[in-house]
Amino acid sequence: MDRNFARALSLVLKSEGLWSDNPADPGGATMKGVTLANFRRYVKADATKADLRKISDDQVATVYRRFYWDAVAGAQLPGGVDYALFDYAVNSGPGRAAKCLQAVVGAKQDGKIGPDTLVKLKGMMRATVVDEVCDQRMAFLKRLPTWKTFGKGWSSRVSSVRDEAMKMAALPDAPPPVRVEVPVEVPKPVVPEKVEQKVKEKSGFLSWLTGLFGSGAIGLGWLGGMDWQAVLAGGVVLLVFLLILLLLRSQIVAAVRQIKAEVAE
Repeated sequence: MDRNFARALSLVLKSEGLWSDNPADPGGATMKGVTLANFRRYVKADATKADLRKISDDQVATVYRRFYWDAVAGAQLPGGVDYALFDYAVNSGPGRAAKCLQAVVGAKQDGKIGPDTLVKLKGMMRATVVDEVCDQRMAFLKRLPTWKTFGKGWSSRVSSVRDEAMKMAALPDAPPPVRVEVPVEVPKPVVPEKVEQKVKEKSGFLSWLTGLFGSGAIGLGWLGGMDWQAVLAGGVVLLVFLLILLLLRSQIVAAVRQIKAEVAE
């Protein structure tokens, strides 16, 4: 995948090293793995070896992306497979790397990774593809006449590529979504109008009853002003009224609370 380009490039550069101009190397003079021919093709047409040795990091990334990564459709390959094929392309050419992948997945080996190759690739496990690509790459390198000179270094490089590609293949192509917990404010229950009306009716009845008992008590007190026995009788009656009032009040309060609790649920 394209998000692996930066990581894959950093791994490739560790293997490529810096300046090299070994006569036995068919690639000729290279700096950070960039050949003079590719530097002239993508950066500066009349570049010299001295210019190549001064190549910037951005120029290196441009060459690797355009000549190798894009050539093997790196942005469309699954994680791990992209790096294994990318490194193969840098080391032995994009065309050969692409044909190797096509041979592994059973597609037409034309050196151009297209829809057919990608569809067949999706039907295979990444680890299997990485292993087979690295195996075929090693088989090719061992057939080269320069194997005796570079074989040890190539073996170490392919082994490292295999290990890193397997790690990348084990990771998901996209990071899991980040879940953000948003506190939800629970609205207070709204008491319907009918319930409010019932509460008012209960309260009104209580007020009326209280007034009635109060008026009765006053009347009895006035009548009892002429006789102490009447006053005593009025006091007893008033006490009874008060007890009844307290009992009714508690029942009404309990009923109101029950109504509100039912609404809240």
